[in-house]
Amino acid sequence: MKQIVAVIKPFLAEKVLESLERAPLEALQVREVKGFGRQKSYLDQYGESEFSRAFLPKVEITLWVDDLRADEILQRVVKVARTGRIGDGKIFVLPCEMVESTVVAE
Repeated sequence: MKQIVAVIKPFLAEKVLESLERAPLEALQVREVKGFGRQKSYLDQYGESEFSRAFLPKVEITLWVDDLRADEILQRVVKVARTGRIGDGKIFVLPCEMVESTVVAE
């Protein structure tokens, strides 16, 4: 099992989730996060307000997938989320040893 963590631009999150709609996933989690990368603290325009890029808004999508499907899922995310511009985000692929459900079926 692999855990894929994609930290992407917020306006691309919906498109990434749509591309994963019928994907063979074990689980998926979405969070709003803030952070920065190599662009550090340059100023930029976001919507109507100016802000410091030191903490840009991002969306973190965490996926748990079977080892055999990890590359396929990774390519789907990259295809949709990559714009080729600075600040695209990061994708991490981690080994996941065990998945245990906390929900008990009756």
